[in-house]
Amino acid sequence: MYQVQLWNDLSDKGLKRFTEDYHVQRESENPDAFLVRSKDLHDMRFPDSLKAVARAGVGVNTIPLDQLANRGIPVFSTPGANANAVKELVIGSLFLTARKLVPSLLWTNNLRGPDIPERIEANKKQFVGTELLGKRIGIVGLGAIGASLANTLHELGMTVTGYDPHMSVESAWRVSNQIHRATQLEELLATSDYITLHLPLVDATTGLLDAALFSKMKHGATLLNFSRGELVDEQALADVLRSGRLANYVTDFPNAFILSLPRVIPLPHIGASTSEAEENCAIMAVDQLRTFLETGNIRNAVNFPAVELPYTGKRRITIAHHNIPNMVGQIASVLAQESINIANMINGSKEAIAYTIIDIDNHADETISLDRLNQIPGVLKTRLL
Repeated sequence: MYQVQLWNDLSDKGLKRFTEDYHVQRESENPDAFLVRSKDLHDMRFPDSLKAVARAGVGVNTIPLDQLANRGIPVFSTPGANANAVKELVIGSLFLTARKLVPSLLWTNNLRGPDIPERIEANKKQFVGTELLGKRIGIVGLGAIGASLANTLHELGMTVTGYDPHMSVESAWRVSNQIHRATQLEELLATSDYITLHLPLVDATTGLLDAALFSKMKHGATLLNFSRGELVDEQALADVLRSGRLANYVTDFPNAFILSLPRVIPLPHIGASTSEAEENCAIMAVDQLRTFLETGNIRNAVNFPAVELPYTGKRRITIAHHNIPNMVGQIASVLAQESINIANMINGSKEAIAYTIIDIDNHADETISLDRLNQIPGVLKTRLL
């Protein structure tokens, strides 16, 4: 029986994918896994029983990734599960700014009196907007959301340029060959009428759009941020909004300072707030968590490599360890000394963390001790499945 501690409300469609082998509850003394949506885990004391954390969503800035990685605990996210929801909101926001829908709505909603039609006709010139057809949009980040958005905006008749120096092979296959690829971020900023951010928040991207990059931006451009507020240097943003260099800033992450700035269109963090996205994220999080707990296979972990070995029912040993020389050799040596025969094995690494899956074809009904594996310097966590 696996114990899963649930920290936030999740869609029932996702939770129903747990079998009777799982006990899902709000409190657990010895949980095998955490399932979260928005819970901040940075001040959490993690129990020794914890084997995995699954986040029903993409952003993981509320989770101490390195701390968990160094304890051999993968953190799963759900890239792509909310991609369509975010994409549709970005497209809606483009129309919102291009056609000046917010000021026109506010102005019209305040009209009173019998001569409303005449006043509308006399004043509607102030709300003349522009069309998206033929405009240039730069998409910074071509993951699941950025790639899908690029293709749809191309179909809408926009000229689309993408920038992503770390684009995966999977994303490259998804992006239409009609999408222009910028080799430098400055190139994209200088030529785009609209810029939309679709990047993870990591050390390298925090404050990415600073005064230097804003100075390269095309005058009168609109910036949309549905990734994380911290991607943008707020003081530099204030300067370009006040000077008029930036026409509008659409953000899903307002705060008191952002709300004090001119030409900001704030939204209350609703990028993934559709019933469909919440269901998709919950389903994907539960499926990935079950796969890991039941087979040891890792897919879409943020702090671990993707490592999968087809599960054939053989007994399986998994080892999370530091990515240092001779680890696999030491592991194989210990297994040989224990007369354990390796039927199949796979290893992968991501930065300082590595992960090894080993299928064995003997000792099917015998007790196997992992004590000697755990004694190898650099081994973080072992499991016997």
